[in-house]
Amino acid sequence: MTETTEAPAAATQPDKKTPTEGTNPDASSTPNEEQQAANGSPEKKAATEEKDAGPPQEPPKEMRAVVLTGFGGFKGVKILKKPEPSLQAGEVLIRVRSCGLNFQDLMVRLGAIDSPPKTPCILGLECAGEVEAVGEGVENFKVGDRVVALPEFKAWAELVTVPAKYVYHIPDEMSFADAAAIAINYIVAYIILFDLASIKPGKSVLLHSAGGGVGQAIVQLARTVPNVQVFGVCSKNKHEALKAGGLIDHLLERGSDYTNEVRKLSPEGVDIVLDCLCGEECNRSYTLLKPMGKYILYGSSNVVTGETKSFFSVARSWWQVDKVSPIKLFDENKSLAGFNLRHLMYQQDGVEYVKNTMTAVFDLWKGGKIKPTIDSTWALEDVAEAMQKMHDRKNIGKLILDPAMEPKPKPATPAKGKAKAKKEASEEKNGEKEKKAETEGEKKEEANDKEATEGEAAAKPAEKENGEATESEKQSS
Repeated sequence: MTETTEAPAAATQPDKKTPTEGTNPDASSTPNEEQQAANGSPEKKAATEEKDAGPPQEPPKEMRAVVLTGFGGFKGVKILKKPEPSLQAGEVLIRVRSCGLNFQDLMVRLGAIDSPPKTPCILGLECAGEVEAVGEGVENFKVGDRVVALPEFKAWAELVTVPAKYVYHIPDEMSFADAAAIAINYIVAYIILFDLASIKPGKSVLLHSAGGGVGQAIVQLARTVPNVQVFGVCSKNKHEALKAGGLIDHLLERGSDYTNEVRKLSPEGVDIVLDCLCGEECNRSYTLLKPMGKYILYGSSNVVTGETKSFFSVARSWWQVDKVSPIKLFDENKSLAGFNLRHLMYQQDGVEYVKNTMTAVFDLWKGGKIKPTIDSTWALEDVAEAMQKMHDRKNIGKLILDPAMEPKPKPATPAKGKAKAKKEASEEKNGEKEKKAETEGEKKEEANDKEATEGEAAAKPAEKENGEATESEKQSS
């Protein structure tokens, strides 16, 4: 230490004051300098700390994503910047090119599904794109592969990581939009039509929501079986477009007494009922089943009646469904079945079953037997408008989201327009006031200048008279 090394020097120099305890024996050294000598200079210390910290860390890369900030209306759906996902073992990182919008996404937004995600969360159950990276243990995919994926949420983003078991190769000739339009819709349609309903030639099908994405998939798949008769129930505004398609034999109006219409055309009823509505439609449709008929429920969209979740709608849908006894099914030779793809994939380990179904669907596409119907394509920023269109049942076929698409220009709202006009009028009025004030000021200045000029003119004769008077006084003196 400094104190021990300097003490002998103090004994040999009597002319210097001996340091007392707690003082610095070297008058030229200050406490700060002593501390710096022990710890090094501030510059050296900062350099050491910077070296220990390593190179400066770059901020995390970000991506655009459709985020649900809270359950309820469209205000809870926002386009936000989120950190790019980190790849884990067994996962595939996908650069998203197209996303599919499904009615279940509307129910997720409302919080009207079992085990809803915690908010905030990235929405979306379906996307297609290119593989950018693969995690440890992934063997069936490589960078650059074209794929479609079915993650449980988080698909509506520029990048997504998905467990490899939920990712599927797509044919080279298939567009990303077609892949996103096919995946969920045709898996559901194929399973309920071929595996659950076991459709055969000559059978008849009553199909609810015939103009939607799954509805159009069912119609196309039904046409791969000879002599199948299709009764399609949908909104009246879709009838003209669906008639032009020529795939539905009889179109019935949603909300009408379609049961009587069916009885007129087929007095015995129908062999298969495919219902995605639930509620009172269950009872009405069940009465149309022939002996050996099958009723299959694959959705409950009737619970979505408004922009926000309605407990009354949920309760009403549950209350309107009759409780069917197995004895009644036994007596009437009828069958009831249900299908929930989300449960099958994520809760019941139906991964291989779904994978085999996807392969069968892609084979039908390669053979030209099916072609997805795409209603429209939207930018991520316009997702609320796309959701509204589906909510109003105005789409025919699939709604697609494209992350690379430019959003629509937003028109000025009437309130903003009025405010703008009021602001312009106010500015114009203020401008006129300023102009008027400037004019009055100029006039006032002119008047003042005129008065000053007249005053000077009046002062000159007086000065002249005074000067003459002074001159005469001089002469008289």
